[in-house]
Amino acid sequence: MSADRILSTTLQAYTRYGLYLALPIVYAWFGGMKFTSYEAEGLVPLVSNSPLLSWFYDLLSVRDFSTFLGVLELSIGALILSGLVRPVAGVIGGLLSAGLFVTTLSFMASTPGVFEPTAGGFPAISVAPGQFLLKDVGLLAASLWIAADSYDRWRRHLAR
Repeated sequence: MSADRILSTTLQAYTRYGLYLALPIVYAWFGGMKFTSYEAEGLVPLVSNSPLLSWFYDLLSVRDFSTFLGVLELSIGALILSGLVRPVAGVIGGLLSAGLFVTTLSFMASTPGVFEPTAGGFPAISVAPGQFLLKDVGLLAASLWIAADSYDRWRRHLAR
């Protein structure tokens, strides 16, 4: 095997493990924070202005919705992490994660203060909530990569 091939294979392995570990760390941190009143209150401007999620506040209190979201995020992180040894869990976790990040990216269209009029309006975005939400583009891509990688590994496992 050539040195280039060894380097490429090694980097791919490190990248795979890095993504399968990094996303659960993000979910553990963000999900764990959902159990605090600080985080629950911080979600209100995002959720209450969202046509997709605002109805949750008719069913659940601010704290209960945040707790629900925390459980969901911790579960998604656990699924992704377990995807290292159970690819089907990685497929499910990756797809759920992608759905969550598509939802949070939709907040860019519904949350006041995302676009910065003093800097010329669109495409200038505020630090918060604009740039805070924009980072989810990268997390969405990582989620989709994990789903695709897990599916490929699952398919190869079934073919044995």
